[in-house]
Amino acid sequence: MVTERDAGATGAPGADTAGTDTARTVEAVFRIESARIIAGVTRIVRDVGIAEELAQDALVAALEQWPGSGVPDRPGAWLMATAKHRAVDLVRRRETYARKLAEVGRALEDVPPPEPAGPDDIDDDLLRLIFTVCHPVLSAEARIALTLRLLGGLTTAEIARAVLSSEPTVAQRIVRAKRTLAQAGIPFEVPYGAERAARLSSVLEVIYLIFNEGYSATAGDDLLRPALCEDALRLARVLAALMPGEPEAHGLAALLELQASRTAARTGPDGRPVLLADQNRARWDRLLIRRGLAALLRAGTGPYSAQAAIAACHARAVRYEDTDWQTIAALYARLMALTPSPVVELNRAVALSMAEGPAVALEVVDALAEEPALRGYHLLPSVRGDLLARLGRGAEARAEFERAAGLTRNERERELLLARATEAGPTEG
Repeated sequence: MVTERDAGATGAPGADTAGTDTARTVEAVFRIESARIIAGVTRIVRDVGIAEELAQDALVAALEQWPGSGVPDRPGAWLMATAKHRAVDLVRRRETYARKLAEVGRALEDVPPPEPAGPDDIDDDLLRLIFTVCHPVLSAEARIALTLRLLGGLTTAEIARAVLSSEPTVAQRIVRAKRTLAQAGIPFEVPYGAERAARLSSVLEVIYLIFNEGYSATAGDDLLRPALCEDALRLARVLAALMPGEPEAHGLAALLELQASRTAARTGPDGRPVLLADQNRARWDRLLIRRGLAALLRAGTGPYSAQAAIAACHARAVRYEDTDWQTIAALYARLMALTPSPVVELNRAVALSMAEGPAVALEVVDALAEEPALRGYHLLPSVRGDLLARLGRGAEARAEFERAAGLTRNERERELLLARATEAGPTEG
């Protein structure tokens, strides 16, 4: 940190420091405001790719002007105004602008005043941007990358690190996604009626996938990527605030708040995973739990709301031994009815093992052995190993834990599974 004495030794270093501080301020403000700026500009130019370029132009203008003029009282508003001015200039330069303006003017003479907005109408540019970048016309990977870029404010390098991919791959993914949206003529709007419900599921899925990748990394050296969890949680809060009448938006927000509350307790000082039964619940974030339980009150009966209710059962238990496993098993059964999935059934088996014993659960797990969707899924042999260990079948449990360790791509999980294999007992023979 530079003190006044350090800065005052000569003129130049102090000036350099001031410029550096201003640049940091510009970048921090832009990171916070970039999604809203891009959303506001997209409404004018109707192209998210061009809107991002204009937002970046506003950032460059701030980096050039603020060191001399000082940081404005409302820096976010300055950036928004600058980007919008450039967007309007761009529109005016388009060859068809004058003709379209004249046509619109003539048409307005014969058109009655617009009707007042209905209760289903949501006039918010940020919400429009969320629905645009999460459009089902894009692949899940493209939606995630574009969401992290335009709504999360991450750089290409940061996204590449987050999704464990190369920068060129991520850059191409983002470029192709913008091109696809432009070529498909995706309107910059919040859909209505049945289409909104279908499109909302895509938005919720993207936020959920981003959080999951941060909460339990599929590969790499770390179990957690907190920055991804934070980005997803922020997006879920924004979506719930913008769509207060959508129960599943609150259900997702509740789920992520409650899951995020355990983050600090999920790894030890050495970064190794800590099983739920062994977590220090005093380290669970009570503020996030309160926020999650409050959001759950506004949730509905959909799949994210059901998962949030399961997370709430864990959050309400002061000790692991106090967990209401019967209710959790029933909630997983409800979730299976809503979204049948072998992964959900595997989780139901875990709850059943605690509510009714490992033998009952083992029958459910064994029935999943031939599921194509679980082939190569490391948690299937991991759960089976745990059940076998609890039934005193140590050698079989060890084999299952070793198989699970060979399937996971996360180093921390591999270490944990190999340790559990050793604890389970010697190999047969």
